Amino acid sequence: MNAPDRFELFVLPEGVKKVSVSKDAKIVNAATFTVEREDHSVGNIVRMQLLRDPDVLFAGYKMPHPLEHCIVVKVQTKKSTTPYTAFNNALTDLIGELSALEDKFKSELEKRQEMGDGDQYM
Repeated sequence: MNAPDRFELFVLPEGVKKVSVSKDAKIVNAATFTVEREDHSVGNIVRMQLLRDPDVLFAGYKMPHPLEHCIVVKVQTKKSTTPYTAFNNALTDLIGELSALEDKFKSELEKRQEMGDGDQYM
């Protein structure tokens, strides 16, 4: 079959960085971030988090090709901040939100297990 091996979807090849950044030569305060081994799930939540930042003028992502396992995120910011700072802040905020979601989920699961309802979820 012509399909790539499944492990190529998530295993980072040796010597390849998870995230690489290149400054845009034509647009002021713009950069392109290439994130290896990620797909639309990560691309969309990162884009949405970037757009929550009032200093971000543009945020978008694309997958160059279905068989290439990477996303390309473009960010343009106001002069008061850099695209790198906005991208870093967005990822930090997402980590915090996902940690809070995980804590709430575990708390609710423990409550249901104490009540005897949790067995059906395991």
